[in-house]
Amino acid sequence: MTQPAARKRILSGVQPSGKLHLGNYFGAIKQHIALQDEGECFYFIADYHALTTLPDLEDDPKKRAELLRSNVHDVALSYLSLGLDPKKASFFRQSDVPEVTELAWILSTVTGMGLLERAHSYKDKVARGIAPSVGLFTYPVLMAADILIYRSNLVPVGQDQVQHLEMTRDMAGYFNRAYNQEVFPLPQERLDVAAVVPGTDGKKMSKSYGNTIDIFAEGNALKKPVMSIVTDSTPVEAPKDPAKDNVYALYGLVATKEEKAEMAQRYRAGGLGYGEVKKALLAKIDAYFAPARARRKELERHPQAVEDILQEGARKARAEAQKTMDLVRRATGLR
Repeated sequence: MTQPAARKRILSGVQPSGKLHLGNYFGAIKQHIALQDEGECFYFIADYHALTTLPDLEDDPKKRAELLRSNVHDVALSYLSLGLDPKKASFFRQSDVPEVTELAWILSTVTGMGLLERAHSYKDKVARGIAPSVGLFTYPVLMAADILIYRSNLVPVGQDQVQHLEMTRDMAGYFNRAYNQEVFPLPQERLDVAAVVPGTDGKKMSKSYGNTIDIFAEGNALKKPVMSIVTDSTPVEAPKDPAKDNVYALYGLVATKEEKAEMAQRYRAGGLGYGEVKKALLAKIDAYFAPARARRKELERHPQAVEDILQEGARKARAEAQKTMDLVRRATGLR
């Protein structure tokens, strides 16, 4: 009798670096939630990684710890509100699986400096003014450990993370060859299907650019960034090209296919002002995320329930991590 094919193991993480925005949702979260039905998913909140980029708060260093705890809780609330099902996916804090840091050290002993020196993300972050700490430099090693410790097959990423997956495969190969054992499978990237989400200034939506629209914003907190989206100076009566407009690009993410086609036709016909489109976008965003906002408000009333979900996810994840570390320790002679 033919055995059923094993479900693919899918792994992804999100840094708790502040309130999540539309770029996070359409660039990653939406795909993560859809993948729950396609494989065995492990999703973690990357609090170890966040330590490399937390802002310096010299006036009160204790606020750094408070900020991290708050950001982690906010990410947990957001994912659960947006549809992550803890019965389908293991959802947990990275730091609740300490085996990952042990594996990171072991991987660092078989990884050459040259590989890390070629990392684009390190150079980019240092160029943006982030202190070049050892943790920031070895970030790809910890990321590789995150992936390999669950012996993951697929990792959904954006194009800017492909190099990290290549480095992870390199490190898995280094270890397997160093100890002549196939402990780690070579994980493959799964590129996100979403286009780059434009921010209010037309650049890629990012907290570092200050051009975001928060997922759970409502009232004036939502209206202000939407109505401030940068547009060109084409007069109301003139035809416009929807493909070149940031407001239309965002509208297309939250509208139906029919609504998007109708709006594009109105752009080309002329007589449509950007202010009117912004109001339509505002209404669409508000309606699109209304169910998630309601779920979030309910979850906010039960913080222990959120914590219980993270703890149960960590229990499942750690059980798998310990199996992997048993193989690693045996291969290396540590056991």
